[in-house]
Amino acid sequence: MILTEWIGYFAAILTTVSFVPQVWQICKTRHTQDISLRMYILFTTGVGMWLVYGMLLASWPIIAANTVTLVLAGAVLFLKLRHG
Repeated sequence: MILTEWIGYFAAILTTVSFVPQVWQICKTRHTQDISLRMYILFTTGVGMWLVYGMLLASWPIIAANTVTLVLAGAVLFLKLRHG
């Protein structure tokens, strides 16, 4: 594996894992009032578009990272809509 792929995977892991504490906190407290609904709508849409882009390029770091991030960001968005 070449260095650029390793960098891509490492970046993907860091940015994806960064969502886990937010999802965990919301699941524990059900408190979402301080989370911007507009930001998460825009962000989740953007992540979905990055996923499509990665699929078009057949770039596994982009595909893997954005698949997991889409699930996590989607969970935050769902919980925001559910708990206000």
